Amino acid sequence: MQNALSVRNLVKRFSGFTAVDGVSFDVEDGSFFSILGPSGCGKTTLLRMIAGFYRQDAGTILLNGVDMDGVSPNMRPVNLVFQNLALFPMMNVFENVAFGLRRRGEKGAAVERKVNDMLERVGLPGSGKKEIDQLSGGQKQRIAIARCLVLEPAVLLLDEPLGALDAKLREHMKVELKALQSKVGTTFVYITHDQSEAMVMSDRVAVMNNGVFEQIGTPQELYHSPISSFVAQFVGANNRLPVTLRACGEGINAAYAGRWELRVPMLGKDFSSEEPHDLFVRPESMVIGPPEGDERFNSLPVSVKAILFDGGNSRLLVSPEGTADEFTVALPQTRQYDHIRVNDRILVGWDAAASLCFPAGDWKMYDEG
Repeated sequence: MQNALSVRNLVKRFSGFTAVDGVSFDVEDGSFFSILGPSGCGKTTLLRMIAGFYRQDAGTILLNGVDMDGVSPNMRPVNLVFQNLALFPMMNVFENVAFGLRRRGEKGAAVERKVNDMLERVGLPGSGKKEIDQLSGGQKQRIAIARCLVLEPAVLLLDEPLGALDAKLREHMKVELKALQSKVGTTFVYITHDQSEAMVMSDRVAVMNNGVFEQIGTPQELYHSPISSFVAQFVGANNRLPVTLRACGEGINAAYAGRWELRVPMLGKDFSSEEPHDLFVRPESMVIGPPEGDERFNSLPVSVKAILFDGGNSRLLVSPEGTADEFTVALPQTRQYDHIRVNDRILVGWDAAASLCFPAGDWKMYDEG
């Protein structure tokens, strides 16, 4: 399939600080591609280079196979949706959507047909005469997108467009945006610090940290097979246990807290015996009362520090006996564990195959400096 966007070895520096450092990726035509990372990681700078607002210090940007070097923002086949939406309050819905068409010289029936067709496609037919202040937050979002899509860009760039919405509306708009992108077929490049947005909506996601892409993959690949401790912690929830690895026959054991030997999967790389690592296991991979005698399972006795009730996302906060470490265990929605109380001592465990190990020291969410 043809790539709507190709980026090769892109670099951007500001006064000696490298905001984007040699980033390369491709976005297939008609796909939904997200760039996920914490504030300050370089994702907005990257988006603005693609849009032409910043000129790169090195590297190449290709849109539909055409090099954009020296091409001004208004001549690039892209449009950008900002977080604040930038709708014109003095214009009604129709004139907001028609603005770009009129700017490039289109008139009359052609403008009316294109605007009404686009309002239909974004699910707001017949709303052209409404004023902007009559719209809900979600409707404003769709009008901002319609104003861009009516110009038929090769790529629509979205800069954290759901950031200003309340939590419940954000959840609703995630589904709406994905459905809209599938319906119109335009290539979306979406940046966000919210991993749930990226995972729900995207065909592929790039996880960005300190100016580089740590990993690019499908949401499933990033969740189940992260290649670094940063990705393991940034995509979904993860518990971290400091361990020391050692060879054990044909396998690997992880010594934890000087008291327990935990089994871990083969790492696929050489390691030095007694090398410190961080073991990651997701709360939803942990079970209460693991099967006795099943060698596939690791088990730890823990005390319950808190019950974190949140409906389908309820969890226990627990601490392994004799340690100051804390981690969370997902609670099944069967109510069979309603009897558990704070300070109870229980046994928790997980299938060793669900563990991930990475070298110690590389587990911070991002560089706080």
